[in-house]
Amino acid sequence: MTVSALMRRRSVRSTLREAWRLRRVWWFTATARTKARFARTFLGSFWLGLSNLFSIAVLALVYGTVFKVQDFNTYVVYLGIGLVAWNSIAAAVGSAPSLFEHNHAHVHNTSLNPIFYTLEEWAFQTQTFVQSFLMVLLALSYFQHDLFLNLILYGWFPILNLFLFIYWFPMMLCLFGARYRDLYQLVPIILQLVFLLSPILYEKKNLGAMGWTANINPLYRVLSPVRHTLMAGDVQWLVCSGLLGINLIGVWFAVKLLNKERPNLPFLI
Repeated sequence: MTVSALMRRRSVRSTLREAWRLRRVWWFTATARTKARFARTFLGSFWLGLSNLFSIAVLALVYGTVFKVQDFNTYVVYLGIGLVAWNSIAAAVGSAPSLFEHNHAHVHNTSLNPIFYTLEEWAFQTQTFVQSFLMVLLALSYFQHDLFLNLILYGWFPILNLFLFIYWFPMMLCLFGARYRDLYQLVPIILQLVFLLSPILYEKKNLGAMGWTANINPLYRVLSPVRHTLMAGDVQWLVCSGLLGINLIGVWFAVKLLNKERPNLPFLI
């Protein structure tokens, strides 16, 4: 049997076992990327949270005035949590199409399973989110004091779904991006349109007759439970359980597609 055929027959379980075996390596390289990103800066990774806080402050002042919000404190928390969660999703999705292209030298010259590069990118995005999110949440606690308590007691479920989603969905995009370079141009455009159509800067009711767009928006459907749980101190068990099922199927399907495409990757990038 050829090497190509063996790769195609590799099971999802064996690929995940190999990924787990390499967990210290891809986590370390992701951490090294984060440190290198802020080398020779005084504040280091604190810039991740500060950049979000600057954006939240400006957008809250502008759109709070435009929409004439009645409860400014609640609006700041609503916008802040939504924006930091969106930035994480958008960063993971936006970098996905060119992931294998950026690692083409390693793909061509090593026999390392390509799942390593997807997990390294996921770890990098996860670390970025956590560092930024905790700092933003600390600042937003001035406006709503129980945010950290809600995070500890209830936030684990929707955030778990967020982490799973920003792994399998970008992996699907990077596999399709290796074949179809149009995604390099298309994804940033779609992200911008989805952001404008997502109730992040405004409430869902402001969409009026266009409210159905939020219901079919997969990025917003992942973001919304995170914001709801932290603000309300309540888990939407049915919604989160449904998302968990979709995410687990998504992970399985994405890894299966990766196994199928692995022999072709060196010829596509």
